[in-house]
Amino acid sequence: MKHVEARPYADPAAAARRLVELTASIQAINGRIHIEKINAPFLFALSGKGSEFGAGLRFAIQRGWIELHESGTYVRLLTPGEDLLVR
Repeated sequence: MKHVEARPYADPAAAARRLVELTASIQAINGRIHIEKINAPFLFALSGKGSEFGAGLRFAIQRGWIELHESGTYVRLLTPGEDLLVR
C-alpha cells in the first residue's frame, strides 16, 4: 500500500497566503508584479502544482488580497485585510 504525503498547498487558503507572501517580497514596478515572478518560485522553489497555484490565486482574488489584470500578465498586491493575518 502506498501512502501519499500531504501537499502543503493543497488547501487553497494556504496557497493563497503563500502567494501573497511571495507577491509582497517582490519589488513592484508601477504597482505591477509580473505573474511569472510569483509563478516560477511557487512551482519550482516551493514544489507547488499548477492547479494549486490557480486555486490559490483565485482564493486570493476572491478575498481581495491580490488583483489580477484582465490580460493575466501581472498582479497587484492589495491592502491585506485582517482575515489574511488570522490563521
